[in-house]
Amino acid sequence: MAPWAGAELSALNPLRAVWLTLAAAFLLTLLLQLVPSGLLPGCALFQDLIRYGKTKEGGPSRPAACRAFDVPKRYFSHFYIISVLWNGFLLWSLTQSLFVGAPFPNWLHHLLRILGAAQFRVYVIGKNLLMQARWFHILGMMMFIWSSVHQYKCHVILGNLRKNKAGVVIHCNHRIPFGDWFEYVSSPNYLAELMIYISMAVTFGFHNLTWWLVVTYVFFNQALSAFLSHKFYKSKFVSYPKHRKAFLPFLF
Repeated sequence: MAPWAGAELSALNPLRAVWLTLAAAFLLTLLLQLVPSGLLPGCALFQDLIRYGKTKEGGPSRPAACRAFDVPKRYFSHFYIISVLWNGFLLWSLTQSLFVGAPFPNWLHHLLRILGAAQFRVYVIGKNLLMQARWFHILGMMMFIWSSVHQYKCHVILGNLRKNKAGVVIHCNHRIPFGDWFEYVSSPNYLAELMIYISMAVTFGFHNLTWWLVVTYVFFNQALSAFLSHKFYKSKFVSYPKHRKAFLPFLF
């Protein structure tokens, strides 16, 4: 076994523990959804917590306290704004480190150390940067672009279901989507999301245990959402394609 492999497998730092716990929680939740409903006692609060959007329509009657916390989907803009600012700052810091040689801020060093990244290597700056590229960097980048393109296509397909030819939203009804990866699974946008995270694991050289735990969490999280969406489509549309799976083509 390579030295890095032993070190990766032997260390369960706080960050890895969080991702492992989240992955286990969503795996358990997914397994509970696969059990016939009559074998388990119903819990409206639990079902409300794991559902959102259209999948809440197929769930049990929602407690009034839960409905009070509903927010419109457009509130996702807050998430993207914060994400762009934070990741933009990290990208700027990394760029400064790679090309100018500027050190990371002390508070960022401390944060990484608390999360378990006691040591991390930054690639050599300057003209040698491209020379350090490996085959898995190229493969990961290609996978990232390929997955992102398909995710965008699937989002466009979903958005167009409620628009006329002029691009104006004319209704809020649910319809059966067709085209691209929708021919294979009910939630190809979730599948593409998983592939994006896997592409990053490939870019890291396959052996970053922390990121593989993130991938595991994303897998079970997206699988649960896809399963609930699949159940919604099948219950609402009698003509829903029977060959279409929930999340993984031909498998699940």
